[in-house]
Amino acid sequence: MGKKDVISKEILKNIARDISKHILHIDIKENMEIINQEFTRVESRESDLLFQNGDEIVHIEIQNNNHKQMHLRMCRYYTDILFLYEEYKVSQYMVYIGKNKCNMKSQIKRDKMNYSYDIIDMRDIACEELLESNDPSAIALSILCDFKGQDKQTVINKILRKLRELNDDNAFEKYLEIVTLYSTNRGLEENVKKGVEMLTVDIEKIPFFQDGLRVGIQKGIEKGAKETAFKNAVIMIREFQLAIDDVVQKLNIKKEELLEYMKNKKEEI
Repeated sequence: MGKKDVISKEILKNIARDISKHILHIDIKENMEIINQEFTRVESRESDLLFQNGDEIVHIEIQNNNHKQMHLRMCRYYTDILFLYEEYKVSQYMVYIGKNKCNMKSQIKRDKMNYSYDIIDMRDIACEELLESNDPSAIALSILCDFKGQDKQTVINKILRKLRELNDDNAFEKYLEIVTLYSTNRGLEENVKKGVEMLTVDIEKIPFFQDGLRVGIQKGIEKGAKETAFKNAVIMIREFQLAIDDVVQKLNIKKEELLEYMKNKKEEI
């Protein structure tokens, strides 16, 4: 992602909103209000996301590198917030999305001070927790999480396929841009590029798909032709990472029969 200041504030706010919902599980009230507040002392500072949620002020910072004085910066934000919202509860979160291991301090305990805030390291969250969602913003965030030893390309392909299935063209383009942005923080740019290429393969141009059409894959056709279709379907799913629902529709075969064939042949998607 490079330096944080190259990312627009609007993108940072969107990321912070998604994290509030899917990672912090904050119960957003209907009257939740985004606070556009710039704090000024010697230098001007604007928080990534600050919002009033009922009787609570929530402050979220997105960090993609280790800052040795992050605990001091967060404490300054805290006191600035208190100047304006002293009667409210204040919750602070620093969400780390960087490449290197997070080693920032989360508290200041000295003299008569005992201050702390929460650090959320996205790598400590299992990607499957978000991939199981049908919310595109959660699925996009999963690329920043722990793949639990799974093949990187396989996970990326799953993320892209699910985003494609859940969105129209315009929305998919938006989430693809977000996933591409996130991928730079995990060194996964090439995996995303390859995944997009796989996703956009025009399967009607694939030779074995054309062969399937020629043999007439329809209800009641001969057993040999149907098995050829099933074999082609398995190749399309395994080698080209195409969604099973798309494959059965294109080949005009029944999903239940294909799954039964794969079970009998011990083929895995």
